[in-house]
Amino acid sequence: MYTIATLNNISQAGLSQFTPSYEIVEDIKKADGILVRSHDMCQMEFSDNLLAIARAGTGINNIPVDRCSQLGIAVFNTPGANANAVKELVLAGMLLAARNLPEALGWSSTLKELPQEEVSKTVEKGKGRFSGNELRGKVLGVIGLGSVGVLVANAAAALGMKVIGYDPFMTVSSAHELDNKVPIVYDMSQLLPHCDYITIHIPVMDETKDMINSKRFDEMKDGVVFLNFSRDKLVNDDNLIGALKSGKVRKYISDFPNGKLVNREGVLLIPHLGASTEEAEDNCATMAVQQLMDYFENGNIKNSVNFPECSLGNFIKTGTANTRICIMNKNVPTMLGTITGILAALNVNISNMNNRSKGNYAYTLLDVDSDIDEKSLKDSLKVEGIISVRVIK
Repeated sequence: MYTIATLNNISQAGLSQFTPSYEIVEDIKKADGILVRSHDMCQMEFSDNLLAIARAGTGINNIPVDRCSQLGIAVFNTPGANANAVKELVLAGMLLAARNLPEALGWSSTLKELPQEEVSKTVEKGKGRFSGNELRGKVLGVIGLGSVGVLVANAAAALGMKVIGYDPFMTVSSAHELDNKVPIVYDMSQLLPHCDYITIHIPVMDETKDMINSKRFDEMKDGVVFLNFSRDKLVNDDNLIGALKSGKVRKYISDFPNGKLVNREGVLLIPHLGASTEEAEDNCATMAVQQLMDYFENGNIKNSVNFPECSLGNFIKTGTANTRICIMNKNVPTMLGTITGILAALNVNISNMNNRSKGNYAYTLLDVDSDIDEKSLKDSLKVEGIISVRVIK
């Protein structure tokens, strides 16, 4: 029996995926796994039995990933599960800006003060101030061609926009999904001067904070519309305000309101609705639950932000594999040799193995066909560099 705690309201569509071998508990100290959305876990203390945390979404700023890595806690997220919801909101943002809809709707709400017979005449006289532009034929720059960026690029191309993509680290799978009419540049300076609209879809890391700054704004076309549905820390707010005042940026549309930008002319702030659809919440929860179950039952890791992707398929006891050993360790030379040497000394025969590394950490899965004394195995593997050992029987 595995125990799971939830720190936010998690979609029932996801929770229903759990088999009777799982129990939802309220006390996180008793949990083998945690499902979370936005709850801040950074100051939270973790019990020794916690094996994994699954974020039903992509951002992991609310999870102390480095500490989890040191404790041997796998942290999962759900890339792509909410991508369509974000894509649709980005398209909505472009349409709002192109047709001046927020201003027009605000003006229309004032018509209630007029006598009924005056409304139609007033509309015909006043509508000209809100004339906008069509998206067709305009140039959209997409910074970041991950799961969301690719969907936005393809949808914009289907609307008749000319799309330019930028992503120096684009994956093979994203390249396959991207419309072949979308050119890719590997220097942002080749994209910025040509775009009427720019949308950014990059994760926040130390290397990407304030990546859209005064230098980048200076490279943009005058009157550009900039959309940010990734994270506010990607854009330097003070530099943005300067670009708005100068007219370099005509409109800034963001899913991340903050005190510096609220009620500022040219800024449209949406209250973080990118993934707030029933479908996205169902998709994220379902993916998170399935990843937890695969990890608990098979030891497989997929979509972890701190440990490498690694799988030996479903664990099924056979004549050639009756135990699976899961080892988290520091990514240092000779570690794999140390592990296999220890198993050989214990007269344990390995029938299948997968070893992968990611940054400072590595993960090893081994199927063995020998009888194992779990305590002796774990005692023998208490060597420098090994973080945790788990046995699945």
